Amino acid sequence: MGHHAETPFDNIESSHEYVSLLADAIVEALAEVEADMALASAEGADRRREALQLVHFNLSKLKGQMSSSRRILNDLRTLRRLLLAERHPQHALHAASGY
Repeated sequence: MGHHAETPFDNIESSHEYVSLLADAIVEALAEVEADMALASAEGADRRREALQLVHFNLSKLKGQMSSSRRILNDLRTLRRLLLAERHPQHALHAASGY
């Protein structure tokens, strides 16, 4: 019986994809918060603007963490490919030669 991916974290590729989608959502949220901050400033809603600045700060930190996570997952994918190629050198040679 084969194993089916049931969560975004069952393998490195799906984890990388999930983190990338999350990073995209964070970028969209940042844009929305920036627009809300501009509106709050125009309306003179200082408390709301300050709260939105805190949200923006935290989203920016999260964006940086997602970027780091993506790089780490990408490195893990690369290392796994290298290790698998070392473990199966004949298979790698046949794949590279097209035979």
